[in-house]
Amino acid sequence: MSMNQTPSSERVHIGFFGKRNAGKSSVMNAVTGQDLAVVSEVKGTTTDPVYKSMELLPLGPVVMMDTPGIDDEGELGGLRVRKSYQVLNKTDAAVLVIDGISGVSEEDVRLMERIRKKNIPYIIAVNKKDKIKPEQEQQIKDALGAEDERILSVSAADGSGIAELKERIARLAQTEEPEKYIVRDLIEPSDLVVLVVPIDKAAPKGRLILPQQQTIRDILEANAVSVVVKETELKGALERLGEKPKLVITDSQAFRKVSQDTPADILLTSFSILFARYKGNLEAAVRGVTVLDRLEDGDTILISEGCTHHRQCDDIGTVKIPRWIKEYTGKEIRFETTSGTEFPDELGKYKLVVHCGGCMLNEREMKYRLACAQDQGVPMTNYGILIAQTQGILKRSVQVFPEIAKLLE
Repeated sequence: MSMNQTPSSERVHIGFFGKRNAGKSSVMNAVTGQDLAVVSEVKGTTTDPVYKSMELLPLGPVVMMDTPGIDDEGELGGLRVRKSYQVLNKTDAAVLVIDGISGVSEEDVRLMERIRKKNIPYIIAVNKKDKIKPEQEQQIKDALGAEDERILSVSAADGSGIAELKERIARLAQTEEPEKYIVRDLIEPSDLVVLVVPIDKAAPKGRLILPQQQTIRDILEANAVSVVVKETELKGALERLGEKPKLVITDSQAFRKVSQDTPADILLTSFSILFARYKGNLEAAVRGVTVLDRLEDGDTILISEGCTHHRQCDDIGTVKIPRWIKEYTGKEIRFETTSGTEFPDELGKYKLVVHCGGCMLNEREMKYRLACAQDQGVPMTNYGILIAQTQGILKRSVQVFPEIAKLLE
């Protein structure tokens, strides 16, 4: 997959934060060498977060994020500030831009505290280096309690310090975490893997959805063989293949039929379950789904999706999952939904959060959402695991992960 084709969820997310007119947009433009964000002397020019996927050497594929000023005012300004803080939830490396002339404000200090609390790698860029004195730099450093390696004076106007800022950002964002796989570590070279992909009204015309594309690529990286079929063709395909596949992976919505048509001696799971592991929340999701057996009439469930899309008449999040939950529990349950970047800060009123596979969200944001639920004592599961539970096939669908299957014994 080329850098231009790398999904947003797989890119390093770099956020630029600060007060209005501190120079966030100018500094970001200087770092990228492109006019990605509109620059103006008028306060509050950036009214919504701006996202730009690009290549930033030596780091590689990134998403650059410009944010509204954290000192915006009024009712509308407050909403903009909230948007800026939401961007922190997906930020892999933060750049706090300080106006070197006006110095540090209370808003800057609060933001710095939030960045540290979330353990986000950060650099403080003191803008307008060409106009400030050394003692002003020291005052900013002292006010924010920053170590020398965390602070750097730059000038978006004349470019001084920008090259070093770029290098520091790259070092911040580089991690030593072990490489994660969707399915590659579960299969061997030449293994046969069957992917079940329903083609219905909800399927994007002319293409596969992102989890399906990424899974196929991972199978190819393992030097294994993938066969893609619709759920209506699975039974016949298995009879004609000539050898038993190592694994069948299905879209969760087709779980019931695929389970019926897949022999019991063939491992079966779903894209959603694979992505729960890939995003680091599989164990919590399996534990969370057990709350279905304890729901009562009047309980409220939040159904959250990481992307936005046109709702179909039999939409999975707003129609199918609520129907399956009601059929499984026999209870009168209330449902609320969110999509895209919206995720409630307060989850206390919910008995359960049911989240999509999160293919459009980066790992940091998925972990943030899970942490929100855990901190507030609210169980969280995902689409595939919940569907498997309501269809009575959850134990089978996680047999590919023995340590997870033990949780259900």
